[in-house]
Amino acid sequence: MPEEVKKEEPKKKGILGKMKEAASDKEEQLDILSTFVRLGILVWSGGILTLAYIQLPPVLGIPEQKLDPTFIASVFTGVLATFGVQAAKKNGDGSSKGNGGITKEQMERLIEKAAQTAPAQIIRVEQSPIKFITNDGEPPVKPTV
Repeated sequence: MPEEVKKEEPKKKGILGKMKEAASDKEEQLDILSTFVRLGILVWSGGILTLAYIQLPPVLGIPEQKLDPTFIASVFTGVLATFGVQAAKKNGDGSSKGNGGITKEQMERLIEKAAQTAPAQIIRVEQSPIKFITNDGEPPVKPTV
């Protein structure tokens, strides 16, 4: 009597099983998992923010929630920043500008002016009491008056 060979059907893999198969490196798996967690927080905070600004119809029977959306908005913008999305600030004339309203050229001019007005000085700090001593023995700050 011939023996019947039973073929084992492959088990269906869940999301985690498919993720392990697709990304064999542990670090890559953690990156994928952290992206899903951030997306979940983004969807949650976006939903709460939306509910804070809309009025639901009374037919649904959900009472109106009085909440301060400041914390949720900071969570929302913080998670967006992890994906590289940042809000641009508007100038007085309505145009938007990145970097907090200062351009690269303006920053370079500020650094150049600061270097001209306050030259560098090496200061050595000793313990108890603290003494400021320069290499040439002069006081660390020259009086201007």
